[in-house]
Amino acid sequence: MGKDMTVPCGDGLINIRVGAIILKDGRFLMVGNDRENYLYSVGGRIQFGETSEQAVVREVEEETGVRMEIDRLGFVSEVYFYGDSPSNLGKTIYEMSLYYYMKVPEDFSPVSEDFKEGEATEHLRWVSVDDEIKMFPTFFKTELSHPEHVVKYFLRDDR
Repeated sequence: MGKDMTVPCGDGLINIRVGAIILKDGRFLMVGNDRENYLYSVGGRIQFGETSEQAVVREVEEETGVRMEIDRLGFVSEVYFYGDSPSNLGKTIYEMSLYYYMKVPEDFSPVSEDFKEGEATEHLRWVSVDDEIKMFPTFFKTELSHPEHVVKYFLRDDR
């Protein structure tokens, strides 16, 4: 496929991203790393030439080792924020994300709890809405406690 859909725009960046909602036993799967003190959704940037659906299936397989099917689109999110990783530190980022509920197999277990993303090691972690940890997207804490069969839109500006 092509390159990740991260495009420079002035002094900032535009990201087009997908996220997976993997629910099991009242918890959902998130990702963290050793750099940040927060969790984020399984997923990543869409690569040029693929659809958002192809991207979320690819990302889930890359991060969990398991190929899953999509159940349905759950959320569309637009957010402005300041980058906090070494490659985008302090830059304004506009991110458009599509979050898909996945069809989680009954016996689902990630092949590995850790995986490499560039130079960083990332870790999978099961969480519940009651866990006292910062996570992105922030609406997962409220929305995943009672999933609905509608597509919801969220807009956030953290600049």
